[in-house]
Amino acid sequence: MDEHGSYAAVSCPSNRSELNSMTTTISPSIFKAYDIRGVVDDTLTVDAVRAIGLALGALARKAGTRETVIGRDGRLSGPKLVAALSDGFRAAGVDVIDIGMVPTPVVYYATFKLGTGTGVAVTGSHNPPDYNGLKMVIAGDAIYGDAIQGLREAIASGALAEVPEARRGGLRSEDLSARYLARITGDVKLARPMKIAIDCGNGVAGALAPQLFRGLGCEVVELFCEVDGTFPNHHPDPAHPENLQDLIRALRDTDAELGLAFDGDGDRLGVVTKDGQIIYPDRQLMLFAEDVLSRNPGAEIIFDVKCSRNVAAHVRRHGGRPTMWRTGHSLVKAKLKETGAPLAGEMSGHTFFKERWYGFDDGLYTGARLLEILSRHADPSAVLNALPNSPATPELQLKTAEGENFTLVEELKRTAKFEGATEVIKIDGVRVEYPDGFGLARPSNTTPVVVIRFEADTPEALARIQADFRRAILAVKPGAALPF
Repeated sequence: MDEHGSYAAVSCPSNRSELNSMTTTISPSIFKAYDIRGVVDDTLTVDAVRAIGLALGALARKAGTRETVIGRDGRLSGPKLVAALSDGFRAAGVDVIDIGMVPTPVVYYATFKLGTGTGVAVTGSHNPPDYNGLKMVIAGDAIYGDAIQGLREAIASGALAEVPEARRGGLRSEDLSARYLARITGDVKLARPMKIAIDCGNGVAGALAPQLFRGLGCEVVELFCEVDGTFPNHHPDPAHPENLQDLIRALRDTDAELGLAFDGDGDRLGVVTKDGQIIYPDRQLMLFAEDVLSRNPGAEIIFDVKCSRNVAAHVRRHGGRPTMWRTGHSLVKAKLKETGAPLAGEMSGHTFFKERWYGFDDGLYTGARLLEILSRHADPSAVLNALPNSPATPELQLKTAEGENFTLVEELKRTAKFEGATEVIKIDGVRVEYPDGFGLARPSNTTPVVVIRFEADTPEALARIQADFRRAILAVKPGAALPF
C-alpha cells in the first residue's frame, strides 16, 4: 500500500531465480523512520521479510560486505522470520551467521566481535505480541530514514536479482552470549556488592540480564525474566509508569536497593529508586555525563529534543559541551558516530556509550554502568533523587489524521509566535525555550500524533507555557482536542 492506499507489487520467489518471477505484495506502512515494523502475517509477511533480506543483501554487497549477523528476540514469530530473512540474504550472495535468541545489543556487539559490520535484529521491541520487525546495521552504519525508503523502492522496482545457486551465501550458527557477558564483566567493576531487582517484562533481556548482574557481584531479585513472547504479565516498555509498578512493589517488599527494567529487546533501561521514584532517562544521562566527563574533560554529550533543560546545564556544570539533536535511536547513534562524542542519550531510554564501549544503545550495559557509579555510595537512591529535577509533563499526544502531524508542525514552525520565548529550536519539530522552561511539539515518525512535552521551574511557569502553546496550536488547528 502506498501513501494513497495501493500496494506496491514486488516479486518474492521460492525457486531462487530472479525476484520478479512471481508476485506478492508488501505494504509500505512497515518501512518506518528508524526500523521496519508491522503486524506479523498481515503487513509483515514471511515473503516481505525475504524480499527485504534480498534488498539488504544487495546493499551490503554494494558496501563491500559479504557476511551478516542475524539475531532475534523472544517473539513467537521470530524463528520463521529469521529463516526468511536469512534466505533473502543468502540469495543475494551474503553469508549469514545466526546468533539465535539474544537481546538486540548482542546483535550489534556481534557485528564488532565477528567483524561483519553488518547485522539485523529481528525484533518487535516494545510493541504488542503480534508485531515484529527489523533493526538494521550495514557496514557499520544504522539504516534509517531515506535508506529504509530506499529498500522499499529497490524491492518495488522488481530489479533485484538473486545470485546463481553456486554463489549463494552460506549459513552457520554461533553463540556470542558468553563473550558478550565477559566483555561487560571485564569492563565494569562494582565498588561493593549490591542487591537489585530486575524486571525484564518477559522480554529477551531475561535470557542474559540475571546472569550479567550476578556476574558483576549483585544479588538479584528476578521479575518476569522467563522469555515469553506473549508478554503475560505487563507490556515490556519501561517508558510508561504503569509497567514499572511490579518493580516498585518489589523494592518496597524486599531489601533490594535499586530496580532496573528493560524493554522487549533489551536496548532500553528504566530505573526505579528504593522509595519508588522513577528516574527518567534524561536524569540518568546527567549522572552518566558527570561520570564520563570526569575522565574526558571538555567532551561533547549528545541528547535529544525531548530531554530536560537540566541536561545541558548539568553537562556545562561538569565541563562538557552539550549538543541537542533529533529524536530517534538511529539518528542519535549516527550523530554520536559523526561527532566522536563519548556519550549520548535520549528521553525514550536509549543510552549510547562510546567511552569503553562501542557506541550502540544497550540497556544491559547501561544498567551495569549505572551500578558501577552507584556502588560507590551507601545510598544509591539518594544519589539518584538528588539529580536536578523540574516540574514537567510526561509525553502528551495530539492525535491527527495520517500525515497531518507533519503539516501541523510545519505550520507552527512557519507562523507561530511564542510570547517571551528566548529561542525557537527547529531541528526536530518546534522546541521553544523560555527563561523558566520549555515547550515542545514534534511530529512522531512512527504514529500519526504530535508529541508534546513541557517543563518549567515552577508549576505557574508550566501553566503559562502550556497556555502559550495552546494558543499557538489552536491558531493552526482550531478545535483541536488538545491533551493539556
